[in-house]
Amino acid sequence: MIRIGVIGVGYWGPNLIRNLYKVEECSPVAVADVDPQRLAVMGRLYPGLRTVAWAEEVLHAPDVDAVVIATPISTHFALAREALRSGKHVLVEKPMTATVAEGTALVDLAETAGKILMVDHTFIYAGAVQKIRGLIQAGELGHIYYYDAVRVNLGLFQRDVNVLWDLASHDFSIMTYLLDKPPVSVQGVGAAPIHWDGWKQESIAYITMEFADGTLAHFHVNWLTPVKIRRILIGGELPTTVFWDIPHNRVRTKRSEFQTDAAYQDWLAYQALRDGNWARYGEEMQRVQEILAEIRRIAR
Repeated sequence: MIRIGVIGVGYWGPNLIRNLYKVEECSPVAVADVDPQRLAVMGRLYPGLRTVAWAEEVLHAPDVDAVVIATPISTHFALAREALRSGKHVLVEKPMTATVAEGTALVDLAETAGKILMVDHTFIYAGAVQKIRGLIQAGELGHIYYYDAVRVNLGLFQRDVNVLWDLASHDFSIMTYLLDKPPVSVQGVGAAPIHWDGWKQESIAYITMEFADGTLAHFHVNWLTPVKIRRILIGGELPTTVFWDIPHNRVRTKRSEFQTDAAYQDWLAYQALRDGNWARYGEEMQRVQEILAEIRRIAR
């Protein structure tokens, strides 16, 4: 049985606690937050859960084996570092840290301490993502030509992070898990049209990535959209497009028909030359010729 301490019960922390209670191997024992009203709610919902005001009371508690951190991003590094130094396993919300240097330091510390350091990239465990990964690994899409993701909604605005760090981290984790290859170039542009009381963070961003094998990826993240959209399009050579839609959480596959003209015939010849599969080329060319003949017949 792993005894869990949770730090932070603002927006996401209550969801984590609810799910921790559903895991037989876990036993939530303590929760810390600076807001006494939030702690009072947790105490009413979970009478056996110890509520404390200071994170240190969880980080150094002898009856806590692992710490879950669901606090503002600017606090992640210090809390996770102290938890690891205290001999605790750590699950930290995304993004893990505010800088690459901080993230590297935590990874090194976890390896030295022999403890698990994990980031809560929750979507890679979703059934839809698992299904898409299975399609890709089974070769159902062939070579991936493009990966296009849209993740937009209205808010939540945060003072210590922009929309790229907040929303795009989901898409980076999903894409990395599905494609299992690093990009060779990354370009991003963002805008901060909304600012008040000294706050000015990018609330709109577009990211484009290129891969060594020619795959092109594009993300659109936005805090200013009055509708919530979560959509991923993945196009492959066979050709197949995978469509994942949230909140409906549906995965669809659709055959895409290329234009049956000379350019497509050249493309087929290139595929055959590259793959050495002339039998497939012959079958496809016969199909193309049949379609063209039908088009000519109708045109007459």
